[in-house]
Amino acid sequence: MGYNLESWVTRFAERSDLSTRLVHLTKPTSTFSEMEVLFQILESGEIKGSDSEGYVIGSRKAACFQDAPLDAICQNCWYEQKYREEKNINAKIRYEPIGLLVDKEDVYSHGGRPVIYDKTAEAMRYLKQDQHWRIVNLDLDDTSNIVDWTHEREWRVPDAYKLNLSKTILLFTNEGDSREFIKLCESKGHNFHREVAGFVTLSTLLY
Repeated sequence: MGYNLESWVTRFAERSDLSTRLVHLTKPTSTFSEMEVLFQILESGEIKGSDSEGYVIGSRKAACFQDAPLDAICQNCWYEQKYREEKNINAKIRYEPIGLLVDKEDVYSHGGRPVIYDKTAEAMRYLKQDQHWRIVNLDLDDTSNIVDWTHEREWRVPDAYKLNLSKTILLFTNEGDSREFIKLCESKGHNFHREVAGFVTLSTLLY
């Protein structure tokens, strides 16, 4: 049985492991810092889709999100950082704790859906080709080579996700990062820091 938006939000409010919002985190490129990447997303007005380099299956790109509360997002980022420092300094940076928080129902209205976790070859057999962007490989058969990204609870939007700035919350590692972003906006002549719904500094959730 369905229920209205108020009841849906109320149900999620009673669960600390769920959220009515989705998170998109940035990462640095060879040219730009994660802060500059965030600025470029806001400047373009959309989160552009990733291709196979970003682990998206098939020819259609998709914008990626995590369906997890912010404390879990912090834990994911902290683990990634520790892994690179302790296990593999050359490991690929998947994301940094700087990004955006958007409404789940808005992502859904743009065609966003939860990904399908399964062995890639098996999922490709039962999904139509135009849905292959939803596949994320899951393989627990070989205990020496486990492939499991279910902790991200990923959602994807095909092609790209158009932002509604007035409903978008910006995520920063700490207050210093948020101040740096404001300075970046002012230096570029943009007021993104005034147009969004607000800021959250993730470090306050950990300490």
